[in-house]
Amino acid sequence: MRLGNLSRRHGFLCSDCALKIRLSQKWSLTYSSFREYSRPSIAPKPVVDIKHIRQNPGLYSQNCVDRNYKHQKEYPWRILQLFEEWQVLQKDTKELRQRNNEVRKRLANTASINGDTSADDVPSLDKISLHEEARVLKEQIGQVETKESLLQAQIESLAVDLPNLSSTFIPTGDEPEVLEYINEHPESNASPDRVWRSHVDIGAELQILDFAAAAKTTGWGWYFLLNEAALLEQALVQYALGVALKRGWKLVSPPSITYSHIAAACGFQPRDQNDEQQIYALVQAEKDANKPGLCLSGTAEIPLAAMKADQTLQEAQLPLKCIGVNRCYRAEAGARGVDTKGLYRVHEFTKVEMFAWTSPGEMAAADLQNSGVLHSTQVFEEMVSIQKEILQGLELHCRVLEMPSADLGASATRKCDIEAFFPSRREKNEGWGEVTSASICTDYQSRRLATKLQRSKGAVKYDWPHTINGTALAVPRVLAAILENGWDEQTKSVAVPKALQPYMGGMEAIHKQTR
Repeated sequence: MRLGNLSRRHGFLCSDCALKIRLSQKWSLTYSSFREYSRPSIAPKPVVDIKHIRQNPGLYSQNCVDRNYKHQKEYPWRILQLFEEWQVLQKDTKELRQRNNEVRKRLANTASINGDTSADDVPSLDKISLHEEARVLKEQIGQVETKESLLQAQIESLAVDLPNLSSTFIPTGDEPEVLEYINEHPESNASPDRVWRSHVDIGAELQILDFAAAAKTTGWGWYFLLNEAALLEQALVQYALGVALKRGWKLVSPPSITYSHIAAACGFQPRDQNDEQQIYALVQAEKDANKPGLCLSGTAEIPLAAMKADQTLQEAQLPLKCIGVNRCYRAEAGARGVDTKGLYRVHEFTKVEMFAWTSPGEMAAADLQNSGVLHSTQVFEEMVSIQKEILQGLELHCRVLEMPSADLGASATRKCDIEAFFPSRREKNEGWGEVTSASICTDYQSRRLATKLQRSKGAVKYDWPHTINGTALAVPRVLAAILENGWDEQTKSVAVPKALQPYMGGMEAIHKQTR
């Protein structure tokens, strides 16, 4: 039975009686949250556009389905239901609040008379009853306010867990759209008898990769880069940084450990929509049990986004573009096989990451699906251009993809991936494997990290900047692609791309050395 209809369904109940029944009921505001952490008091307070969710619950629910966030598809409707309950509570307690104001006013008038009952129609005995009524009213209003706060807290929690709305640029479903290709396919000019080998075999042949020692040291999913492979890692990092820095991006060296609530605000939950673990949480000492939880960052995007948490940016500062290098940690394991063999899917790796804050332009957040080209789109396209330049210089055959709705993470409204050709993966996805991605997150992260934008002009004084992130280079997969595509079976060597040779002392090829 809906509480708001109680007095109407039972005509013999006055509004006061209905309110008393409502106050006496025990409300259960628990729900199955997708979040596995508690937001501490020091965390930035998220400001989600709940009004837009209430006005468009069907849009947000379908968006969850399209993006494979089926756990959250009922959240928009639950938010609407909770808001209606909150409205009913507000309406039903209006008379109670009015009565409270009247009692307070009469008590104030009585006190001003200093006991001269001849000047007032309120006998001294009525003062006692008024004080008692004021006490009861205060208690009842306190109960109501507590329930209102609980409702609002639950609404906010549900809203925070919803994924970003998808852009109309992207295809719906699970099939990406191929936008373009980079460099020629290595098989187009290869001799018919060319031998293709896996980077695992090549690494063992050249004694530059050691998975067996890593398995004993740390376990499956880790590796040792030895000799030229270790040098190649450093060369890749310096090369990628050089491409971005010459375009004006600013270098940052971020931490690899962040608060768990910061990772969640960026859209990284402990478990993904398929209930697979994503993040390594750090176990804290018993003496630190009351401190906020910490985790290993899966990408530099997380600490870079947090650099401006709880800050207000000036419009003249934007776009603010930075690039950082750090060690990344992914708990995701996946099924062992082609996808997870060797360097393709590992738990720890070096990655060069681009991150930017931009002005949202003149559009409102609620108009996302009807918007044209945004300021964030311009920086997004610059990121993809940098990614293409890096991979083109590495002489890798790649394809650029517009990713579909089912492949988007919580924060992204649009995402482009670039996949490289891996000869060892020809039996899976025709050899293609992701090496970079770039995402527009609109105001999803800035709202959850309390990163504000102060407008220099216009009716709106404060707004929310858009954030964009993109992988400049993830070392293990690119290194694996270079080994496989550059392998020469006759000379038992790997050709070093010309773009990397200056960073490797002029080395043109990696040969097996006498160690």
